[in-house]
Amino acid sequence: MREGLLPSTVATVLELETSGDKARALTELLGEVFDPTETAVSAFEVESGVTTLSLNAPWKVEIYFATHPDEDAVRDMLRPIVGDSIDATPFTTVKQQDWVAASLEGLQPVRAGRVLVHGAHDRDAVKVNDIAIEIAAALAFGTGHHGTTAGCLLALDAELKKRRPRNAIDVGTGTGILALALAKQVKRKVVAGDIDAIAVEVSASNARINHAPQALDLYVAPGLRHAKADRPRHFDLIFANILAGPLRKLAPAIARALSDDGTVILSGLLEMDVAGVVSAYRHQGLALAKRSSREGWATLVMKRGGAAARPRRLY
Repeated sequence: MREGLLPSTVATVLELETSGDKARALTELLGEVFDPTETAVSAFEVESGVTTLSLNAPWKVEIYFATHPDEDAVRDMLRPIVGDSIDATPFTTVKQQDWVAASLEGLQPVRAGRVLVHGAHDRDAVKVNDIAIEIAAALAFGTGHHGTTAGCLLALDAELKKRRPRNAIDVGTGTGILALALAKQVKRKVVAGDIDAIAVEVSASNARINHAPQALDLYVAPGLRHAKADRPRHFDLIFANILAGPLRKLAPAIARALSDDGTVILSGLLEMDVAGVVSAYRHQGLALAKRSSREGWATLVMKRGGAAARPRRLY
C-alpha cells in the first residue's frame, strides 16, 4: 500500500467495517501478501462523534484490486481476522469511468500550515500566500489517508520554522506530495523514490502540473536501495510515509542515510503501531522528538539521540 496512490486501474473493491485492531491486522496482512502495484488498502475510523480514538470503535477498510481477485481465496485469507462476516461481504466491480468520478468527489483540499493539497476542481480554494500542490484527481487516493499526509505536512511546517533542510529525501513518495511541498518552500531539489515505477511517473507528472518539473530527483527502487538514496549521513530531512511493517524494516537504512543533525518524519502507522516503530528506530540511535495523531494515524518526528545503533552481523 502506498500513500496517495491506487493501482493505475481499479477493477474491484471490497469494503468492510471492523474494529481498529483488526483494521491494523488487515492492512499489515494485505501489505505483505499482495503486490503494492496491484492492490491498495485504506483503513480509517468511522466518524461517530467521539473525540477520543478507540481501537474498539468502528473502522472502515477498503481494499482496491487492479484485477478481479479470487474471491474465495481472499475471504479464506481474511476470515481468521474478521470472522465469518466476510462471507456476506460483497466484492464490487468498478467501471473505470465510475472510479475517476469517485476520485474527483473524494479528493478534498488538505491544508497544513501554508500548504494546500488540492485537485484541479478546487483551484479556487487557493489563497494568495498558499503553497499549493495540485494532484491529479484520477490518480489520488483520497479515502482515509489524508491523516498521514496532513500529519507529515504539519511536521514539515514545524521543521521549516526551525531551519531549512539542504538535502532531503522522500522514501515511498507515492504521488510526490511531500517532496513537492518541501521543494517549493526551500527552492531546492528533493530526492524522491518509490518501488513502483507508476508512482514515480505520477510524481513526475505532478511536478510538471505544479510548474516545478525539476523539483524532484526521482528514482525507482525499494526503500533506499539506489545510488541517489544510499548515501551515508547525507540527508538532513527524511520522509517515510508508508506502513508500520516497512517502516520498521527500513530503520537501519534510514538511520544510515540521516545526517548527524537530521530529522526523520514517519507516518502511515496506526496508534497501536507506534511503540514498535519507535523501538526499531531507537535501536538505530534515534529518539522520538514529537508525536502527533490525525484521523487515527500517527506521525513521528525522530532525531539522533536514542540508544546506540545495533552492530551489524558479519555472517
